[in-house]
Amino acid sequence: MWRGDDRAEGGLMLKAEDLPPVWTALARMQGALPPAAAAPDPWALLQKGEEDRLIRAPGSRDSDAHPRFDTPVPPGGYSWWYVDALSNDGQHGLTLIAFIGSVFSPYFKRSGRDNPLDHCALNVALYGPKARWTMTERPEHAVKPEADQFAIGPSSVRWAGDCLVIDIEELDKRIMNPFRRRVAGQIKVWPEMLNTEAFALDPAGKHLWHCLAPRARISVEMKAPELSWKGSAYLDSNRGSESLEEGFRIWHWSRAHLGKHVAVFYEGQRRDGSTFASALRFDSAGVPHEADLPPTAPLPNTLWQMERVTRADRGHARVRRTWEDSPFYTRSTLHARLYGEPVVAMQETLSLDRFCNPIVQQLIPHRMPRARR
Repeated sequence: MWRGDDRAEGGLMLKAEDLPPVWTALARMQGALPPAAAAPDPWALLQKGEEDRLIRAPGSRDSDAHPRFDTPVPPGGYSWWYVDALSNDGQHGLTLIAFIGSVFSPYFKRSGRDNPLDHCALNVALYGPKARWTMTERPEHAVKPEADQFAIGPSSVRWAGDCLVIDIEELDKRIMNPFRRRVAGQIKVWPEMLNTEAFALDPAGKHLWHCLAPRARISVEMKAPELSWKGSAYLDSNRGSESLEEGFRIWHWSRAHLGKHVAVFYEGQRRDGSTFASALRFDSAGVPHEADLPPTAPLPNTLWQMERVTRADRGHARVRRTWEDSPFYTRSTLHARLYGEPVVAMQETLSLDRFCNPIVQQLIPHRMPRARR
């Protein structure tokens, strides 16, 4: 969540010397940043059992198959709505995340997390040429979540009947550079399939994941920077009644389009030491079906020495491009084969142990400012 570094497989376009000395020193500091927790034993992850697989949330079949932004968020909890996308030509990518109870906010953490609505943000990450990254936290009086619309300062996210519309008016934030560039435009996401079922990531149901649109089309029309492209997308939502770091040590997630179907893999280690791993295959109607887990496929460590893994046939995948590389989070696109088909997959790794590190907590405000209005 630090920078969309536009690294391509076959050549490292971002070099260590391109970063400020304090960043490279911290990345290499012995013991200061713990490893991102090696992936749990793959054999343990393949065990069957309720606690080792995602659990269908009670009543989830009656869930709305589109975002609802007015669902109450309890003290200590969070909700977010997530979009990722790749352009048809493969040159551009993006992620958009709208937060209530911003899970990576040091301000929310320090506040005791009593009022999630006082810590909202829209994270916009544009990858590739003209890359931008912004995530400004907004207080309660500057946000308004309604059933089909969520205003976050001057930006908004709304459900327009058949598509999700994101109107963006933000300023980016760069380390060691006080000049903030405008990030403005409109993005539309049209689901090609909708799923009504949510899944619990833990036996107690404190953390829920709802893959709303496993496959979607996207149109990107940005005024600043000037960008226009179309591509394929994905839309989901997470919510919880406690912080992520209370529930988990690490997780790995990936998704890939398989013809008319979509495969999603979600695995990790909970804070109590138990592990979970699931493979879901969404059919052309958006209905999820459990699938066999392919073998674990290790991936190269990132510049910040994040250890990341995915799932792929024969346990082999290669990094196509690392879009985002931070001390505790990484996002990449991969080349792999899944269930016999060649795919381009989106993959993320999140280390909550690293997120909690005091050094990382001191760095985050330089990337994620908090607005007064």
